[in-house]
Order: sequence, then structure tokens, then C-alpha cells
Amino acid sequence: MRAARLIKMVLLLQSRPSMTAAELARELEVSERTVTRDAQALSEAGVPVYADRGRAGGYRLVGGYRTRLTGLARGEAEALFLSGVPGALREMGLQDAASVARLKVSAALLPSLRDAPDSAARRFHLDAPAWFREPEPPALLPVVAEAVWDDRPVRAGYRRADGVVERELEPYGLVLKAGVWYLCARVAGDGAFRTYRIDRFASVTPVDGRFDRDPGFDLPAHWAERAEAFARSILRAEAVVRLSPEGVRALPYALDPLSAREALAGAGEPDVRGWVTVTVPVESEEVAHTQLRALGPEAEVVAPAGLRERFARDAARTAALYGHTAT
Repeated sequence: MRAARLIKMVLLLQSRPSMTAAELARELEVSERTVTRDAQALSEAGVPVYADRGRAGGYRLVGGYRTRLTGLARGEAEALFLSGVPGALREMGLQDAASVARLKVSAALLPSLRDAPDSAARRFHLDAPAWFREPEPPALLPVVAEAVWDDRPVRAGYRRADGVVERELEPYGLVLKAGVWYLCARVAGDGAFRTYRIDRFASVTPVDGRFDRDPGFDLPAHWAERAEAFARSILRAEAVVRLSPEGVRALPYALDPLSAREALAGAGEPDVRGWVTVTVPVESEEVAHTQLRALGPEAEVVAPAGLRERFARDAARTAALYGHTAT
């Protein structure tokens, strides 16, 4: 455990000019005291770790020290070849660069690990697009991807319901979600970060020069925040529902995760039969009708009245279909 942490510490210092004890502690998930002890252990082992004192101090490697990939264990080498997404790299126009990089890494491995690429490929495959759809990479994706890599602003035409709007964007990052590509970008001028579907770009033209990237921008955190905000924005209505114990277990499979999570978090106390009452955030009465039908007799809609009436009609039709009189 400690050996792996020491190696990670060396690699972190190798990738940056210097790091403070607090930064290393956060990356390594240890205390600053442990960082100090680890730095001393590396120094005693011959790794030139130097500590700068003072408020602006930190740790750094001296003398151009570089570690070697021959220290990779088999599991680490196999995991390395799982880090790429072949389809996504191809769509961004990076398949050649990725192929060359994999060859270079393979050549640097010990002979006993040269089969790591094949071993990983035989065991794992990532198929990102959703079912029942043929993925069609956006034609402008390679241009956008190149701008992202180069920190180059672009002038883009974006299709909206009211027509095409022109924006000058600073492209920060790409996200592939269920086969759909998105661009997270800062709008030049107002500094706001927004998210765009790349297949809705009508045009993308690189602009001369480069923009200064905000060092505090965190792409995964930005995407998670915007994705949840979008999910909440479409939940404009509510339905009050009584659920049997089986209905409670099945609710996460009938609703989207956010709706199910919030509904169950506010569940009331079970009655003598074990049924509970929940308030479900829903997109609309029509969508709620479609989703909650999957629960069948394990759910009773209490409100709104229009949704309850829909289920009453469904129950009557189902009873008639099976030769029973609805009660």
C-alpha cells in the first residue's frame, strides 16, 4: 500500500513543477504529516525530492529526475490500456495519435508485460452509445476537439428553435453521454459556462490566438452540476402516490433516478399494510402516467385528480379485458 503511494507521489511531482504538502495530501488521501514522512523516505531511497520552505513552499523533484515505466505491475499495465475509448477517439480524429501512444507505451514495458494490451482487450469492451440507435458522429466534432486541445476560441453557429445564433466560444471540454457529444464552453465576453450539443452546431470556425484557461474549471464537476440542473428543470409537476412494499422496491426502475430518489427520501410512515405515501416530482401528467403504469397494482395515484382518473380508466379497461367488473 505504501509502496504504491510512494510511486504515485513521484509521478505527481514529475508531472508538475512543484506541489504543496496540502495538495499532495489531497491527491494521495493522507495527512500532511504522512506526506512529510513519505518525502523523507523517497529522499533516503535516492529519489531527489526537495522541500522548499515558507508559505509559497512545497515539494519538487530536482535534476530532471524521471521515473521509468518498467516499474508497472501487470494490473497497472492492463488498466492503462483500458483508459482509452476507441470509438470516441476515432470520432474526434485522434485514433492515429492514440495508436502511436499505445505502441510507445508497449515498447517501454518489460517483456513479461508485453501481452497487457491484448489481455485487456480480450476481457473488456466499452460500448458507449445507447441501445437501438446507430451512432452518427457529428461532422464538426474533429474541428471542435482540435480547438479543445489547443485552447483555441471558435466562432460557432448554433441551431435553436428560433433559428441559428452566432457565438464566440472558448471550448473547455468534451463529454460523451449515451452516444451524444456535448461541448462545455465559456462564452467570450460574458464569462458564462454553457453546454452545447455538438450535432446542433451549424458551423465552427477557429479564431486566431488562444484563450487563457481558468485553472479552477473542473470538467467532471461542471458536467455533474449541469446534468442535475437539467434533470431538475424538467420536473415541473408532482404526483402523490401510495406504494406497496413491492412498489417501493420497483419505483427506481419505473422513474428516472432523481425523481425516485427525491420521492423515497420524503416517504411517510408505512400504514398497517406496509404502504407508504410519497410525492413524486414528474415532468408532466402524461409522462407520469407512462412511468407509473409500470408499477401496476403496486401503486395508487392519489393526486392530481386528472392523473388518478387516467389510472381509474386504465383499471376499468384492464378488468373488462380480463372479464372482471371493476370496483
